[in-house]
Amino acid sequence: MRGPLPRTPAPAVRRPAYDLLLRGGVLVDGTGAPGRAADIAVAGGRVTVLPPGTRDGGAVAADVIDVAGRVVAPGFIDVHTHSDALAAHHGDHGDHGDHRGDEDDLAALRLAPLLQGVTTEIAGNCGSSLFPALPERLPGLAEHVRVTFGLGRVPPAEDFEGFAAGQDPARRRTHIASLVGHGTLRAGVMGFADRPATGAELRAMCALLDRSLAQGAAGLSTGLIYPPGGYADTGELVALARVAARHGKPYVTHLRDEMSQVETALEEALEIARRSGAPLQISHHKTAGRHGWGATLRTLPRLERARADGIDVLCDVYPYTAGSTVLHALLPPWVNEGGIRALLERLPVPEVRDRIRRSIAEGVDGWENTVGNGGWDLISVAAAPRHPAAAGRRIADLAHARGVDPVEYVCDLLLAEGGEVTIISHSMREDDVRRVLASPLAMIGSDGVPKPGRPHPRWAGSFARVLGHYGRDRGLFTLEDAVHRMTGRPARRFGLAGRGTVRDGAHADLVVLDPDTVCDGATFDQPLLAPEGIGTVVVAGRVAVRDGRPTGECAGEVVRVP
Repeated sequence: MRGPLPRTPAPAVRRPAYDLLLRGGVLVDGTGAPGRAADIAVAGGRVTVLPPGTRDGGAVAADVIDVAGRVVAPGFIDVHTHSDALAAHHGDHGDHGDHRGDEDDLAALRLAPLLQGVTTEIAGNCGSSLFPALPERLPGLAEHVRVTFGLGRVPPAEDFEGFAAGQDPARRRTHIASLVGHGTLRAGVMGFADRPATGAELRAMCALLDRSLAQGAAGLSTGLIYPPGGYADTGELVALARVAARHGKPYVTHLRDEMSQVETALEEALEIARRSGAPLQISHHKTAGRHGWGATLRTLPRLERARADGIDVLCDVYPYTAGSTVLHALLPPWVNEGGIRALLERLPVPEVRDRIRRSIAEGVDGWENTVGNGGWDLISVAAAPRHPAAAGRRIADLAHARGVDPVEYVCDLLLAEGGEVTIISHSMREDDVRRVLASPLAMIGSDGVPKPGRPHPRWAGSFARVLGHYGRDRGLFTLEDAVHRMTGRPARRFGLAGRGTVRDGAHADLVVLDPDTVCDGATFDQPLLAPEGIGTVVVAGRVAVRDGRPTGECAGEVVRVP
């Protein structure tokens, strides 16, 4: 009698080896090398680059996205943002909190960089960060932070660790790193006085800077048109930049003048780099105002000569002919001495307003004088929380409608808003912008100022605009070069280890784009419109955008630079 037939063993169930597989795309890896066919696998938040054709061979993944006909690139790194407070824990909003915009407005602002492929932001630019300060100076920084970032009462911190603890993981769509803002540092030690630092004050600033850099801050930034940073002399900046140099981190500067005296201001920055030994990053390089137009024909060759002479200098740029900043920065430095409270005490005085008019007409030694270089008709309101109808309108037109001169209107508006007004300045020329974009020293930064109202479209459009309008349509650079300027180059400059290139073991921050259709959608009238051609964005190995729509993932982290 025969026994039972042996059982055929059931086939083994193949467990997914990867969390995610991007299959069938062209890899543009961030190094500037030509694109190549590859499949990109993700496991545990890290990347593995596979040969194409894994559909037949065998990589098994829990989530497979077909990206045939599209480009896979590293997630973009925005090297210049003012998003420090956008995902921070907020304190009591106080007197100015009832007009801040609802959570939907803030959610749209947080999504804007993600939807154009940005996965890492570098904040703390132009001398303004949320840290550091001596403990006894923190209360005095509150008004400065409120007006600078325009998002209510966000508590400043003593150091980088305090800043990191203040970021809310439930709001972090992208990663964030931060520079140490010199203006905040100076105010955090000596307030808003227009005078040289004493020896003790400078030592205290150096100690605070050293501590935050050791904790993981990405470098030192200055904003030398803004108070109180603009009150510092070159020697103070050299001493602080030496601290950054000891940590191998860059000195990042908004020059003291980007208009008629831009070449003189550039020489100061080069002197600081030469004397300190710090790598030099020129923020949002431009030559603005009618007296500065065309000066890129001289500034860019000067930067190249300096680099050839051994100064490690690079720059960043945004792809627009308009800038954006706080309104009170357009007033002469003497008006702002002492901080926001002192400014608001001065502005009602008729004699102060008359002196402001004279300063704009005649100039002040060492002052950029944006209005004198252009005019109030080139400046529009971006955000005035208590006056939403002013957003998008030119200062000259608003003043005319009220039957007053622009200085009168500006002073009244600042008083009504507690100093919190953001503007857009149409001050540049297209040929200058293109020269900087095409420079071999340039990388991309949005200089985004994410506040409710009608912000500059660069916050939602810069990276897609570079890829589409300036790369594909205008031919300023190849796709591989454009991606390199947004990824590998900034990662090296700011020490973002494991980011900026797609290679085995790298952080799984990725973007999938259609090179034939990618373009910006944001305009000055509709500044948060999402771009086209960005299909998938992966942050820390999690799909944060799928088919151009956010998934709800908040995978961003605070990045510490060793």
